Amino acid sequence: MNKTYIVKQKNTLPNWYLINAEKQTLGRLSSKIAYLLKGKNKINYTPHQINNSFIIVINAEKIQISGNKKLQKTYYRHSGKPGSLKTETFEQLQQRIPNKIIEQSVKGMLPKNTLGRELFKHLKVYTGKSHPHHAQKNHITII
Repeated sequence: MNKTYIVKQKNTLPNWYLINAEKQTLGRLSSKIAYLLKGKNKINYTPHQINNSFIIVINAEKIQISGNKKLQKTYYRHSGKPGSLKTETFEQLQQRIPNKIIEQSVKGMLPKNTLGRELFKHLKVYTGKSHPHHAQKNHITII
């Protein structure tokens, strides 16, 4: 009789991935990050379980997008109060908070449920080359 094998979280070591966003296209990089966060690159992938992968993205301010999207793409935010809808172009947001661009793109590619919210916590995005996760040097895979 066949039995389903379920991986226990305590039996797996966390995998850390270091991704350099310099000269990378936003959509292609975001889909690769979402793929790794979900754990689809592992042989014991289970869609309903949290994968034990953590991703660090550096140089977020150097991300690129194709075409005229620098001027045409708009980002919206709303505080919930009447008349408080704010809009920004890609260039403006890249100057102000470049981390949000990658975070928002990846968040849109994750499941819209509790699992997706938990997986999103495993993503860390930083501007510049430095990051505070140097303790994981032994486990980091550079992509």
